[in-house]
Amino acid sequence: MTRLMEKAVEALRSLPEEQQDAVAGFVLSEIEADHRWAATSLQHADKLRKLADEAREDFQAGRTSELDPETL
Repeated sequence: MTRLMEKAVEALRSLPEEQQDAVAGFVLSEIEADHRWAATSLQHADKLRKLADEAREDFQAGRTSELDPETL
């Protein structure tokens, strides 16, 4: 375990059990989401690569524009 993780666990020990469980649940759900994302990415790697290639081609051909978050 890294020093930072040990420091975080030590800090968590000072919290009430309910808060400890809430943080633990959040961390576990994030880890599970990362696992699902990795599996999905591998499963659809060819499709993702094709989309990336198309986006790159569109950019190089000047068919894209900069996204302005203020206009969303």
